[in-house]
Amino acid sequence: MADLAVHTTAIPGLLLVDLPLHHDPRGWFKENWQRAKMTALGLPDFGPVQHSVAWNSARGVTRGFHAEPWDKFVSVVHGRVCGAWVDLREGPSFGQVVTLEMGTDKAVFVPRGVGNAYQTLSDDTVYSYLVNAHWSAAAKQHYTFTNLALPGVAWPIPLTDAVISEADEHHPVLADVTPAAAHRPLVVGSAGQVGRALCRLLPEAVGVDRDELDITDAASVDAFDFSTTSAIINAAAFTAVDAAEGDSRAQNWAVNAVGPANLARAARAHRLPLVHLSSDYVFDGSRTEHDEDEPFSPLGAYGAAKAAGDLAVAGWQQHYLVRTSWVVGEGHNFVRTMARLAREGASPAVVDDQVGRLSFADDLARGIFHLLEVVAPFGTYNLTGDGTPQTWFQVAREVYALVGSEGQVSATDTASYGQGRSLAPRPQHSTLTLDKIKATGFVPRDQADSLRAYLQDQP
Repeated sequence: MADLAVHTTAIPGLLLVDLPLHHDPRGWFKENWQRAKMTALGLPDFGPVQHSVAWNSARGVTRGFHAEPWDKFVSVVHGRVCGAWVDLREGPSFGQVVTLEMGTDKAVFVPRGVGNAYQTLSDDTVYSYLVNAHWSAAAKQHYTFTNLALPGVAWPIPLTDAVISEADEHHPVLADVTPAAAHRPLVVGSAGQVGRALCRLLPEAVGVDRDELDITDAASVDAFDFSTTSAIINAAAFTAVDAAEGDSRAQNWAVNAVGPANLARAARAHRLPLVHLSSDYVFDGSRTEHDEDEPFSPLGAYGAAKAAGDLAVAGWQQHYLVRTSWVVGEGHNFVRTMARLAREGASPAVVDDQVGRLSFADDLARGIFHLLEVVAPFGTYNLTGDGTPQTWFQVAREVYALVGSEGQVSATDTASYGQGRSLAPRPQHSTLTLDKIKATGFVPRDQADSLRAYLQDQP
């Protein structure tokens, strides 16, 4: 008896599964689908919602090639088949073929967009498939078909002698097939600093902003078409931390708490990985460094809303919660403000008792892409620039030195800076540990190197 095993094939994402058969005088027993064991071996946790079974009365029944807009887990309950698969997805593997003679001891995971076909090699063959979307007549418009007479597939029974439906006989040859649309990452909040960086790094990504997808509105999220989405990356956020304490409290909660909850619900419904940007503001800053397991302790309304959003996202198993701090990108940010003041020759007072690391949007985008590309274990990852933590004063002083300003930066403390201003409470310590993301193979750039490169690119 073979052990349960999962094997890759020449088609990306198409996986062959060895199923142990347990025999005794009564017959045999097998675990045809065993989520915990199979996902531990590399099978996607694809979340089947429908189980369909096809009984084939005679040897030679031949069905396919059908590529559907959902994933399938196919197997044989009784009899034997010659299974065949062809990649019909847009991309370099389009047209790649895999064939396999299957009995009851094999199963195959078929990803969306890969054409599935089989030919029965015995009478009374029962073919089973689990799918992760409910079939509907409307879904057929998203199918991709090709003809059974496919080069590279040697059917044991000639197609002239096979039992084939009229529809399958008239499917187009491979050269005439329009490939199934590639599934692309969806960047929510594409006009923000990190959203712009993600769209530059991932030109195939689909970027949307509030006009196209209002994450604060459950109806808008429910109506959005996620059928060609490979992963949801939520870079949308309300970041006006001071305004969050006053008139914008409701907007802060809607974007930072309700929005992520709506996206988590959509990710669960469509079985999609969800990447969500978190913040050091979920902590009170009493610890000098924060790891991924530290309990939440937000000081203000902004941090409380971000913590609530994090909890909603973490409720969906396939999540990457990327916690960062002191973001610098294309748009309004501290470094740009200091560079402008430096060029104007101004001499600002900057707080010298808040400590952390800068996080550049391009580096955040690279880290997020890395997590998705290597399929890192789901969970929370800290992601900032590397290097020695600094205060805001030290960062400002470095900006002035790099710009070559005649002005000077002076140091002050948070209490003095806040006199006469309506400011939200801020963590004193914002430094995030980076060991966990480094263990996945991603090494963040030193914040000093990123700062120099960033200022060189500024007008």
